Amino acid sequence: MTDDTLPTPPWRTPGRARNARTARPPLDREQIVDAAMRIVAEEGIDAVSMRRVAQVFDTGPSTLYAHIANKDELLQLMIDRVNADIVVPEPDPDRWQEQVKEVARSTYRALTAHGDVARAALANIPTGPGALRTAEGLLAIMIAGGLPPRVAGWAMDRIFLYINADAYEGALYGAKVQESGKSMDEYVAAFYGQLRDYFKALPPARFPNLSAHADALVSGGGDARFEFGLDMLVDGLARYVGTRD
Repeated sequence: MTDDTLPTPPWRTPGRARNARTARPPLDREQIVDAAMRIVAEEGIDAVSMRRVAQVFDTGPSTLYAHIANKDELLQLMIDRVNADIVVPEPDPDRWQEQVKEVARSTYRALTAHGDVARAALANIPTGPGALRTAEGLLAIMIAGGLPPRVAGWAMDRIFLYINADAYEGALYGAKVQESGKSMDEYVAAFYGQLRDYFKALPPARFPNLSAHADALVSGGGDARFEFGLDMLVDGLARYVGTRD
């Protein structure tokens, strides 16, 4: 039993008093996710753990478990936080393909703005309110455009897999650039320049296409290649419009 009217004994370590005046302010889910997102930005997704996040608040993991079940749930909440930044337009049947691409670009921008958090979405099916909003909106766009529900569902799975993988690979390249001490442009020029020269040096008799088309193979930046892949995926869906599920 404590008496709040008594002064803190001089032998008690500052910050460890058990009365209400020195108790830590309660945590909530938003604060925990905020801390985890900062860790990703500064240290990468591998650094995220319940113990590491707890250290931010100078407490133990058990404090976090009162709000979040485990690391998997924390990762889900982080992905849901990213989904809050994704813009999903109202379905316009006449523009459904371009709208799908708009959602894809918005998703890509949201993921790449948060380091390698995209890896948390791989081998996972986000089901938080933010992710459900994005999925519902994208399905509505494709179904309004005439795609059968099964085709729309499978297409959404493949599109998000493409986006997550591309965003994660971009984060890996970003880490390599940081380690190299070069700018992004310098690193890319050096890396692809070496790769181009290597392809050109291959024996033409064994690798006629790789050696002859080295320039084409390494051409185009990340944004151009992302758009190319997006066109392949979305434009190919047009063949399914009006077909049976």
